[in-house]
Amino acid sequence: PETSGFSNAAVLAIKAGGKDRLAMLFDLGDSPDSAEGYAVLALYDITAKPKLLDAVNVALDRGTYFREPGKLSVGANDDVLITMSAHFNSSQNYVVTPLIMIRDDKFEPIDMIYTFDENLCAYSRKQDVAFQGIADGQPYAAIKVTVTDSTVLNGESCDDTPPRPESHEISVTYHWDKKTSRYTKDSDALDKLAGENANRF
Repeated sequence: PETSGFSNAAVLAIKAGGKDRLAMLFDLGDSPDSAEGYAVLALYDITAKPKLLDAVNVALDRGTYFREPGKLSVGANDDVLITMSAHFNSSQNYVVTPLIMIRDDKFEPIDMIYTFDENLCAYSRKQDVAFQGIADGQPYAAIKVTVTDSTVLNGESCDDTPPRPESHEISVTYHWDKKTSRYTKDSDALDKLAGENANRF
């Protein structure tokens, strides 16, 4: 468009390769030729005059933000970034959560986690995501991602029979592989969850 504005803008001070860097996320709102929005994740060197090092479009849905905690330490010298793209309607919330590392002052994707919340007449189902760095002797610490999938009854009298209330965890750990110079995951459990969620859309 000829003019634009920021739907959301955020900044994080991070470590990358032992250097102080600034990550900024600019959500520019809807894109006219895509169902996703347009959001720029930018990396700056601010040790002297600010210098742009890398920039990528991280919009995977309509609204894009840093997801709490925004960054995760994977060593004394490095942080991994956590963003999220989402949209919702009256009863459903769709969220994509990318994990992004920085090497040689360039963004590199690790993986994307897909979650899906529902709030229906008789029950609500929510999928919360937690992140943990685990030192394992590698150049970059392992990253444990845990999705807590909870179903809670709302106490309403509805036509449909509600599911049984429950809560369970789905965990995947990403380990640094020196041979391939990238993170690899120890399970496809989150991919299976994404498939199950897609069937509920």
